[in-house]
Amino acid sequence: MNPAITLFTSLLLAISAGLHAAEPPPSFHETFDAGFDAKRFLTPIPNKNTEVRDGVLWTHGSSGGKYPPMVYLPVQGKDLTISFRYRHLAAGGLLWFFVDGDDGFGSVDHMLRVKLLRDGVQLEVDAHSKDPNHPQRQNNRPADKVGGAYRLNEFFPLEKVDLSKNIWREVRLEFEGETVTINLDGNAWSKTLARANFNAGKRKLLWMQNGGGAGIELDDIRVEPTTGKS
Repeated sequence: MNPAITLFTSLLLAISAGLHAAEPPPSFHETFDAGFDAKRFLTPIPNKNTEVRDGVLWTHGSSGGKYPPMVYLPVQGKDLTISFRYRHLAAGGLLWFFVDGDDGFGSVDHMLRVKLLRDGVQLEVDAHSKDPNHPQRQNNRPADKVGGAYRLNEFFPLEKVDLSKNIWREVRLEFEGETVTINLDGNAWSKTLARANFNAGKRKLLWMQNGGGAGIELDDIRVEPTTGKS
């Protein structure tokens, strides 16, 4: 084989391997034990608000900015099942869980938000459109600089659930096509939604945590292809 062709082929394979290595694996399980690898997260860990202690991820205090402290995790895939456990260590506070994904116009933005309050669960679906007059557009938010689309919002009413006790709780989201099923503590609360924008690539998970000085603990984060999907 021509040496120049061989060299060019090797370079292409190396580039391809490098790009593939940079992508998060489709399956992920984090228990924050002795083998914890902080590089798997987009958020630098430890930082002033978040660290691993006693086998869990602990986030406390205030970010000093507009929003509570956040932890970001990159993911990859469309039909994913995502689950995690969380626990408040003091009264009050909230945990707001975001799933970010492809917006359909070449950019990445919020797709679904699950707000876990002490008295219930509230959902928000974020879709996108290039129609500046769309009735669900956030009027004070400009078009995305990359894709040129406007974020749309669909707000759901609070569904009452007693989450006042500071105990471990499990959240599970199962995406399949245009449908997601969300469960909290098994059968304690469940909701199934079907929206076109759910059938898009998932790119990031975000935990926004307002747990005060005592904080909120996260553990047993799992991301895997939904059963029957590749």
